Amino acid sequence: MKKHTLEEGIALVKKYASAKFTEKVDVALRLGIDPRKSDQMVRGSCVLPNGTGQNLRVLVFAKGDKEKEALEAGADFVGGMELADKIANEGWFEFDRVVATPDMMAVVGKIGRLLGPKGLMPNPKVGTVTTDVTTAVTEIKKGQVQFRTDKGANIHSTCGLIDFEANALRENIQAIYDSVTRLKPSSAKGTYVKGVTLSSTMGPGIRIDESQFR
Repeated sequence: MKKHTLEEGIALVKKYASAKFTEKVDVALRLGIDPRKSDQMVRGSCVLPNGTGQNLRVLVFAKGDKEKEALEAGADFVGGMELADKIANEGWFEFDRVVATPDMMAVVGKIGRLLGPKGLMPNPKVGTVTTDVTTAVTEIKKGQVQFRTDKGANIHSTCGLIDFEANALRENIQAIYDSVTRLKPSSAKGTYVKGVTLSSTMGPGIRIDESQFR
C-alpha cells in the first residue's frame, strides 16, 4: 500500500468521508515495542493545539477547597461518595472524563470495575489523579486526548473532526506524534514508530510516510 505525505493523507481522509454525520479523524501509530513488557507500555496525554471539536463533560472527585477549585475551573460535576453511589446504583455515566485528587482514590476505587472498562478510571500517568485539579480540568476542556498502547503495540487517538481545516488537523497529528515519541521507553530497541495511519470514523485507513514527522 502506498504511503502518502501528511498533506496528501489528510486530503484523502476528507475525500473519503461520506457519512451524513460529522466524522472524527483518528490517527494510529504502530510502535516498535513489546507490549507484553510492563516497562515498554506507552501511556500518556496530549493537549491538541486546535482542540478535539468536542465539548467533554468532566467529573471531579474532590472535597473541601479542591471541590471549589474544580468548579471554578469549569468541571461539570464535583463530589465524592454520593457521585460514586449514583454511578454504582443508577448506572449514571453522563460524563466523558474523570479526575480525582489522591485523597479521593479510595472512593473511586470502589467503582473501578465500572469505570475501568469504559476507559474512565483516573490515572496519574495521564494527569487525572492530581492535586492540581485546575490544570487537569482546563486541559481536558481545551482538548486533551489520552492514549495507551494496545496488545498489538498500537496507539489510537482522535485528532479532530473531518470539518477541521487541513492545517489544524496537521498540527494536532504532529502534537500527538511528538507526545508519543517523547514517551519512548528506554528499553525499546530499533525503530520506534513503525507506521502511521489516518482514517475518519467510517472511512478507509490512509498510510502516512513516517519520515514526514522527523
